[in-house]
Amino acid sequence: MTANQRLVVMLYAMHPTDRAGAVVETGAALAALVGMSPTVFSRTRRQVVAAGWLEESDRLAHISYYRLSAKSTGEDVVVPLRRAT
Repeated sequence: MTANQRLVVMLYAMHPTDRAGAVVETGAALAALVGMSPTVFSRTRRQVVAAGWLEESDRLAHISYYRLSAKSTGEDVVVPLRRAT
């Protein structure tokens, strides 16, 4: 991960979320919090989504909201139990 990608993931990890785990804030507002231009933030967020660290949660009109994916929270490392034979 690049420094910008880590910054975006950490921002989503530390920002308040709704019940579904989504950060209900526009990309421009989040970009301003970390001193990034909205264009760079949007491009970086797309890269992080493509890598599986974030996922789209909701969409309201033309605004998409994102949340941490199972990969970033560690939920995908749980091994299902099976009955011993």
